[in-house]
Amino acid sequence: MAKIIEPPPKTERQAPPTRQVKRSVRRLESKSKVDGSAEYIHNLTLPGMLYGKIARSSIPHGKILSIDPGAALALEGVYAVITGDDIRRLIPDPYYGPAFHDQPILALDKVRYAGEPVAVALAKDPHVAEEAADLIAVEYEPLEAVFDEVQAAKPGAPIIHDVLKPATTFPDLKHLQGRSGTNVALSAHVRRGDLAQAFKESDYVFEQTFRNGKVIHAPLEPYVTVGEMAGPDGLTIHTASQSPSFVRSEISRLLGWPENRVRVRTAFLGGGFGGKLYIKLEALVAACTLLVRKPVRIALTMEEQFYTITKHGATVRLKTGVRKDGRIVAREVEVWWNGGAYADIGPRVTQKSGLTSSGPYDIENISIESHAVYTNEPPAGALRGFGISQVVWAYESQADVIARALNIDPIDFRRRNILREGRPHATGMPMTDIDIDAILDRLAERMEWNRPFDRGSATIRRGRGIAIGIKSCVAPTTSVAMVNIYGDGSCGICSSTVDMGQGSDTAMAQIAAEILGISTESIRVVHPDTDVTPYDMATLGSRSTYHMGNAVRRAAEDARAQLLRMAATVLKTGEGDLECRDGVIAAHCGARVTFRDLMVARFAMQAGNIIGIGSFIPPYEKPDHETGQSRQITPFWMLGGAGAEIEVDTETGRIHVVKLVNVGDAGSPINPDIVERQLIGAGTMQFGFTVFEEMIFNEGQVVNASFADYKIPGMLDVPDQLSGEMVEVPHRQGPFGAKGVGETGMFCVSPAIGNALYDAVEVRITEMPLTPERVLRALRRAQNRPLGSD
Repeated sequence: MAKIIEPPPKTERQAPPTRQVKRSVRRLESKSKVDGSAEYIHNLTLPGMLYGKIARSSIPHGKILSIDPGAALALEGVYAVITGDDIRRLIPDPYYGPAFHDQPILALDKVRYAGEPVAVALAKDPHVAEEAADLIAVEYEPLEAVFDEVQAAKPGAPIIHDVLKPATTFPDLKHLQGRSGTNVALSAHVRRGDLAQAFKESDYVFEQTFRNGKVIHAPLEPYVTVGEMAGPDGLTIHTASQSPSFVRSEISRLLGWPENRVRVRTAFLGGGFGGKLYIKLEALVAACTLLVRKPVRIALTMEEQFYTITKHGATVRLKTGVRKDGRIVAREVEVWWNGGAYADIGPRVTQKSGLTSSGPYDIENISIESHAVYTNEPPAGALRGFGISQVVWAYESQADVIARALNIDPIDFRRRNILREGRPHATGMPMTDIDIDAILDRLAERMEWNRPFDRGSATIRRGRGIAIGIKSCVAPTTSVAMVNIYGDGSCGICSSTVDMGQGSDTAMAQIAAEILGISTESIRVVHPDTDVTPYDMATLGSRSTYHMGNAVRRAAEDARAQLLRMAATVLKTGEGDLECRDGVIAAHCGARVTFRDLMVARFAMQAGNIIGIGSFIPPYEKPDHETGQSRQITPFWMLGGAGAEIEVDTETGRIHVVKLVNVGDAGSPINPDIVERQLIGAGTMQFGFTVFEEMIFNEGQVVNASFADYKIPGMLDVPDQLSGEMVEVPHRQGPFGAKGVGETGMFCVSPAIGNALYDAVEVRITEMPLTPERVLRALRRAQNRPLGSD
């Protein structure tokens, strides 16, 4: 029998249920991260495990003439040396990739960038394995290389891949075609209006070219994967990955196995930022594990991160036609993305960021050409924003150029041109659930835009700038979740969303808790394990709150519906008379039953499970191949803005950011504190990309592949005043009005600082980053006092 709690006296009024969403619940993993008990794959060791160290190409492009492992195998303690030919005997077609199957597990026949994996040494001691990797002798025949993305796209450039084979895995990339004789993997187009006529009718035409160099993700937890046999015909992969479901499907495809023979699990990630997506080390570790039939661990050093995945370098050419009143009437954009030697997810970056490269502006006449280009540099992939910061740097820098030329206040110029509710985006999709005016209002308020501004001294000049930006969310994608009510009434969530520091465990628990009427802290979130947790496309692109959040909400609603049906029988009332609140199921008359007692009533003991299932796929309309037009290109829009106040030392070129305000539209936030920290964290990361970080190449060789030479921000570098501000515009399809915000803080920081630089010293720099040397050279050129090499 269920224990039924009788109704309270009629004079006793019930308090409203405690809200779990839109509340700054402390993150569920806080204590475990402080006391060191949180699980990370980097800390995993297995009995009999071998350590793998990678021998890498010393040249950017060349044929492999021979690989001699003799000296390495002669070293005491070395178990094996694995080459591409060894892997090909196990996997006849050992090429992988989310867009094209273009990347070999280990180099075959030739190498395409300096640092490409060529062989692996395995030993029980990682130091022995490292020494052995250095002893592997590889002979090459050098080939002509190309490094610049614009040059690589031209006819006659050295061809990096003879033939391209589309992967056809993801729906938004199924249009990719096999190509040969070109380094252009994809050209995406957007066409709207009559561009030529609009330029003729423009009062002014502005044309500039902007450039971003390459940077790295630099997660402090290294890339790491551990493989082990699961019986005689199965494989378990423990990996620091943002996309365990994709890893399982891709490893299964490579091996020709059903997915149920491959298990992929992960834990907390010590940062990812897009770098740990798709396949990084997993295919190599899987192959090594199967070849030696022992557990194998490969973890990259910080130096090796520079050779594994980077942010896309990009060249953006903008041509914009404007009327005298400041209205933009025409915009032509061409973007070349430096994808490096292998495509990774570059075609999606090219497509998704290309379609928004005209900016958050209401422009009737638009042409966009966006090209994914192979070069002989390390591969480029997703990095927090999927290419958006590169195009925002261009169009928001030019927005200030235009505003100043027309003598219009920068905020007022943007107000005259922004997209508003119901107006069509460049792709033709009507804008919904947006308020860019509110972002500009918050920027103006926090930047005290209308107050008198101190311009500093002759040596230390002060300036301020703002920028706004827009991003679409990747679509179409699928998320599936399970909510499990256990025999004692406790609750768990099974989800393949990866918590990599963004607080997704807490947000998902809050969503389920709100539906079930229990506390967030009482829910356990089961981390991704493809044997246990259901499919999720990946933790990327700010999609998790919206996609997995909706899946979790539906799963919790399914579980709640089952609970209410059971409770209606026990309490002898209708389901419509019941609600879940404060850990019980309560009838309107006041009678209540706990989850545990309900389970005992149903199963005659503390036993059984109630499983709620939820899946979510947002609506999507494939864009027209020639025009890029679509009525539903994205499930939601991400909108952000930034404002910066800076000081510039005119004698050294050093920029000191006094104030940085990052504003983001998070819909209606599930956890306001987490959203604020996401905006601050993203702003800090992009601040580093703006003033410090840059991979420096010499003929394809990375020459600053260490934190001694590659500067990331430290605590003494960050802006004096750094804030994250939310603008609340509830999204009608988001879980409780929420949408993703993990990338929003990245969009606008660079042009805000670049525009502040011009405001301070009247020098426009069009190439990132804004290092002291680059700023000083620009200042000296403006003064007709160029430095030596200019």
